[in-house]
Amino acid sequence: MSGAPVLEVEGLSVDIDVPAGKLHAVSDVSFCVRPGETLCLVGESGCGKTMTSLALMRLLPPRATLTARRMSFEGRDLARLSERDMARLRGDRLGMIFQDPMTSLNPVYRIGDQMEEVWLRHRGGARAAARKRAEFLLERVGIINPRQRLDQYPHQLSGGLRQRMMIAMMLMCEPALLIADEPTTALDVTVQVQILSLLRDLQQEFRMGLILITHNLGVVARMADEVAVMYAGRIVEQGTGREVFAAPTHPYTRGLLDCIPKHGQSAARGPLGSIPGIVPSLVGEMSGCSFRNRCALAHEACRRGEVALAQAGADHAYRCVLPPGQARGQAPAFAGGAA
Repeated sequence: MSGAPVLEVEGLSVDIDVPAGKLHAVSDVSFCVRPGETLCLVGESGCGKTMTSLALMRLLPPRATLTARRMSFEGRDLARLSERDMARLRGDRLGMIFQDPMTSLNPVYRIGDQMEEVWLRHRGGARAAARKRAEFLLERVGIINPRQRLDQYPHQLSGGLRQRMMIAMMLMCEPALLIADEPTTALDVTVQVQILSLLRDLQQEFRMGLILITHNLGVVARMADEVAVMYAGRIVEQGTGREVFAAPTHPYTRGLLDCIPKHGQSAARGPLGSIPGIVPSLVGEMSGCSFRNRCALAHEACRRGEVALAQAGADHAYRCVLPPGQARGQAPAFAGGAA
């Protein structure tokens, strides 16, 4: 994608004070998003994807501390904006769709009232104009009888309709960047496809940057222009969707891809691929590669010091002590590696 980035993030870290010490939820994360581009943040639960998005929105828990060398959105430093200025951006130029739309909506207010509030807060003017905008967007996201739906309450809509309504609400002010955190997790497969197609169409229509958080690599293959694979709060591989899928370099990325059944290759009754073990604790000081206890290629060098991002191609980086050829190697069986 061409054009200046709408969002540039360099060295983003989030630390949270917990009884056991300091939890390093996000560590030294860097990426950028351009208008009309989709960045997919991928990884297991607990890898820092959602915490990264909450840091961008400045919606972190009370005990969390955010630091960043750069967190620029349309020329404004998100890390240093006042809370009042940040509140002006949320829902206006910067929007977010949360995992469960039901918990993001007020159950005692009608859909129309909640959508109109976004417009009136950021644009002002007459409520009739806000109502007209809400009706137009509900129709645009494929909701039949939008005028009737605006008078309903959230519990009267299905999960798919609530998700469409949330997308419409976030488009009320035509944001420059939309963050979608697992927007299809609670939906059946047919509705998932519809929501993803809708997001893609709307993104191109409104020239939005899109950060899509998911653990589903099928979704990544369908949507991603750029991919950032996260593990233990860090980005362990990033590049274009084409490069990451064609030549996955970090053992964790290859492990995730091995977990996907392959048509014509996976045995009908054979076991699916898996990565043994769990994400390590992020509390306290950490050194070496955080994936080493689960990696079949781990060796003594993986224990020591900071593992920096290395280049696997012009626009393809990975975080491993091995050179690209050895890191790719033959897809490991992940039977367990060196401690």
